[in-house]
Amino acid sequence: MANEVITTALPVAQPHEAPHLKRVLGRWDLVLLFVVAVFNLNVVPSIAANGGVTVWLWMISLLLFFWPQGIAVIELAHRYPGEGGVYLWAKEVFGDFHGFLSGWCYWTNNMMYVPTIMLYFVGVSVFVLGPAHAGLADSKSFALAASLALLVVLVVLNIVGLGVGKWINNIGGLGTLIAGGILISLGVAIWLRFGTSITWVDFQVPAGRHSLFNAFGVICFGLVGLELASVMGDEIDNPRKTLPAAVAWGGVLSGALYIGTTLTLLVAVSRDQISVLQGIVQAVSHMSSRVGIGWIIAPFALMLSLSIAGIGSAWLGGSARIPFVAGLDSYMPDWLGKIHPKYSTPYAALIVHAAVSLILVVINFSFSGAGVQETFQKLLSLAVVLQLIPFLYMFSALLRIAMHSSFTRGRYGKITLIAAGLSGLLTTMLGIALAFFPAQQITSLFSYEVWMFGGTLAFIGLAAFFFFIYGRRKSARKLASAASAL
Repeated sequence: MANEVITTALPVAQPHEAPHLKRVLGRWDLVLLFVVAVFNLNVVPSIAANGGVTVWLWMISLLLFFWPQGIAVIELAHRYPGEGGVYLWAKEVFGDFHGFLSGWCYWTNNMMYVPTIMLYFVGVSVFVLGPAHAGLADSKSFALAASLALLVVLVVLNIVGLGVGKWINNIGGLGTLIAGGILISLGVAIWLRFGTSITWVDFQVPAGRHSLFNAFGVICFGLVGLELASVMGDEIDNPRKTLPAAVAWGGVLSGALYIGTTLTLLVAVSRDQISVLQGIVQAVSHMSSRVGIGWIIAPFALMLSLSIAGIGSAWLGGSARIPFVAGLDSYMPDWLGKIHPKYSTPYAALIVHAAVSLILVVINFSFSGAGVQETFQKLLSLAVVLQLIPFLYMFSALLRIAMHSSFTRGRYGKITLIAAGLSGLLTTMLGIALAFFPAQQITSLFSYEVWMFGGTLAFIGLAAFFFFIYGRRKSARKLASAASAL
């Protein structure tokens, strides 16, 4: 049969049910989840600040990274369904340690990324109070207090359950689509009415612009998210039927929105004046005043704030499933695998994730001496590296499956898997390397490199520690179980 996916050395894992998790995610829940997870307006200003050449970087990344990602997610979710996603896939193809390292990096990157979302929320939400309050976004004490408040709300809603928490994701997805649509529509209106000062020169690659290297890594990071639903595989209704169409729709919408909003930001705001935290609102403020609808700023900021809250909810709730599954596998403390007795959610993993994210924000504010925008950029760059490591495993898994002597077709044929695997793997490696080049918001090259190299090594070292310490416990349990069965 064409769709038979049984192999000898690389078997198809049978679906497993994590205890008491509820299948509450339908097709359109997933489409909106993908839009809110992939299309993150918070990375657009950081990228657009590098000028028109970033449009070409978007197109290259969509072709060489985003398309292969969709192929990989659909294929691997078909062969290895279940809770865990990147953790489960690397574990099944490469073994337990690689599965744990993949899942660990996926989880810990979000410890960095969720705080950037909180800071972005602060930068945008102050405009709801009116432009006169925009300066609050540069206040460390205000940024910390607002970040804490949003984090607590998102944790509580996700503990109550995806049946409730998914509506935050859905509202965020709709808010993202509406905000992106308003931004692009204003850009078209400005272009038709006033023209644009952008020329082809702006789209040429400038000499000596090393910050473009960092931008490419951030673009690859901005395009991740199609794998997020598979991390919650046991909470998707009929995943083999629901997931492929949702990946396709979510991917098309996200790619179009990224290119459209980047172009709009370049039309509306001078590259040198783009703020990495408030660039989107700046663009709307500038364009709306030119066409005489300045009143739209506060409603737009409110809509965008809801979008950002949805992004935070999606990544907080999704990535917390990794330590939950690792706790069940006994590679992390067992209590991380506990579920709430009333709401049937991995509440312990959610609380730990939120607590570590908050600690990282406090450390950066208290000891680095960096401003809010530089703190945002440092957290984002380290998150890029950690986020892309699981994609090395994901694309390598495609190549290993396709090149195995007992290959049997799953969703795609051998040639498609090899092409997607090679393209995605090489682009991911390049994205990781380029993330170590500092963005233009970084003021101290030395502290940035210490943060990047030290942070990467520290998190990988912790992964090895947890795996081998708790791995011994798992082996001891297996031996005790086998002995008692005799």
